Amino acid sequence: MCISLLAGQGVAGDAHCGVTVQHRSRLARDAHLPNLRQVHLLQRELFVELAATGHHVHPGELGENITTEGIDLLALPTGTELRVGPDVLLRLTGLRNPCVQINRFQPGLMAAVLDHTADGALVRKAGVMAVVLLGGEVAALDRIDVQLPAGRHTPLRPV
Repeated sequence: MCISLLAGQGVAGDAHCGVTVQHRSRLARDAHLPNLRQVHLLQRELFVELAATGHHVHPGELGENITTEGIDLLALPTGTELRVGPDVLLRLTGLRNPCVQINRFQPGLMAAVLDHTADGALVRKAGVMAVVLLGGEVAALDRIDVQLPAGRHTPLRPV
């Protein structure tokens, strides 16, 4: 299975595809803001963690466009570039901020994708968001190469 990514817009046919914000809550605030949520990436390891809490979720069911494996997405800094397959280049913009709609899929799932650090800070585990720098086709099992940004690294924040 392949998906087509469009430079500066996102996944062709996806509800979040567009140059400016597409998410309903963000549209209501300012429809002219740039779309920093063009592509949603989620780490496959989260599915194992969720299964241990009784939430059986499969790739695509949390709205992600690309499922990764073996990459600690949440630990990558803002601006990290991901080369996906031979053509696509993504730039990470921030963390996915899950909303209560996730509980419509499975009750209690939102709490399961959130955690807290020892000092009480909220940890969002529902993946990361990116923009498409170079478009193209992405297929299952495509290689993903990680390029960290130069200079000082800024942790991902919700977008």
